[in-house]
Amino acid sequence: MSAQYMMGIDSGSQSTKVVIFDLEGKEMAYGSCALKETLSPEPDVVIHPDDDLWDSLYHAVQACLDNFEGDKSAIVGIGLCTIRCCRVLLNKDGELAYPVISWMDARMSRPYEHKDDQVQYVTTTSGYLGLRLTGEYNDTAANCEVFWPVDRETLDWSTDDEEIKAQGLTRDMLFNLVKPGEKLGALRKDLASDLGLKEDIPVVATANDKAVEALGSGINQERSIMISLGTFISSMLIRDQYVENAQNFFPTFASIPFKYAYESNGIRRGLWTVSWFKNLIGEELTTEANNKGVSEEEFLNEKAQEIPVGSDGLFTILDWLASPDQPYRKGMMIGFDQRHTRYHMYRSILEAIAFNMKNNIDDMLEEMDIGLDELVVIGGGSKSDVMMQILADLFGLPVHRRAGSSSACLGAAICTARYLGVYSDFETGAKEMVGTETTFTPDMNNHTFYTKVNEEVVKNIRPHTDEINKRIYPLFN
Repeated sequence: MSAQYMMGIDSGSQSTKVVIFDLEGKEMAYGSCALKETLSPEPDVVIHPDDDLWDSLYHAVQACLDNFEGDKSAIVGIGLCTIRCCRVLLNKDGELAYPVISWMDARMSRPYEHKDDQVQYVTTTSGYLGLRLTGEYNDTAANCEVFWPVDRETLDWSTDDEEIKAQGLTRDMLFNLVKPGEKLGALRKDLASDLGLKEDIPVVATANDKAVEALGSGINQERSIMISLGTFISSMLIRDQYVENAQNFFPTFASIPFKYAYESNGIRRGLWTVSWFKNLIGEELTTEANNKGVSEEEFLNEKAQEIPVGSDGLFTILDWLASPDQPYRKGMMIGFDQRHTRYHMYRSILEAIAFNMKNNIDDMLEEMDIGLDELVVIGGGSKSDVMMQILADLFGLPVHRRAGSSSACLGAAICTARYLGVYSDFETGAKEMVGTETTFTPDMNNHTFYTKVNEEVVKNIRPHTDEINKRIYPLFN
């Protein structure tokens, strides 16, 4: 039988990534397209400019297909994964009535408020981008969480009109729901022709982007956890039951129907902080990296490896984007002395990410009364050897870097393989398609030191800095 291929799309906060896989999960081509900077025309408002999410997706697909050396007619399915917790308002023709509202927008912390009669439909990014791809008004139930009236027992809309009304919605505003691994629709004929693809390719539903990453990371053990090092940094475990009133984690829909991804508290603008730091250094970093013939990231990581564990007492507080319930918090670095360089600052940011996630995960594990045997780390930050080693040393556990360009793209491909019947279930698909590139083992001396620093310093910083920030906040906001 001739080779067949699947396309996985990951529409994220900063870029769209697209990967073409064979049926065993081997990458055949990759393409990406950056998004524009989000806009904040007024306080607490964060929107995507123009039709940026669609434009980025379209160009990323084109770039991937341009890099594909196989037969385009052998692409038999497309899996769609998109950023979560955004809101898309459409007019009666299915076109944007308002720019896509980012997850960073304060309006996403409350139900929809209908203020514009042009708005006929209210949906998610997966609903909107699925519509653009297929022309069908369908969405995945597993990306409809927080202020969406989904019945967890059926993965369909609630039958209670009052519950829908409580979210500021009416039933005719809502798209039809399908489950992960089911069909959103067939690729539009004009779009298939434009891209050089065959007609009627199924576009397959996945879940929210972090849950799709969890599927594509291959975590399937009771004592295995995924950390996603992206714009928003979080961690996830997969379980069978929903937990009411969890205190230290959020049970969200998994990318397997009727399962749940338990998500720890995360870091808003996590890896974005690294980008911020690189921009702060500016041309000097570019020049130094070019002189060594390496990328800026490689140069920074080489320098960070030269910095002692603990960054010589320099600590970073990662509140570059405060949460709505603690708006006074601000990012800061404390502990400077004459030893510290820009590379101490960089390593301190990486260590702050690790400390934050360690403590957030520990809170979740304590509430669940379980332990861990290993970590799987994905996302852009996982490409950094120094970041991976910091995590291994801090947790005192082996840390696996998965092979491939995007776990979310791979998770979308696994959902597609399930729809196509390539594998009997999602778990088998993940087992067959996910591979490990590198495993980092902990230095237990570093683990002992990090544990002491965490207990004696890191966990005791915010009670003091919060009080100062509360004084600063009303003067500058």
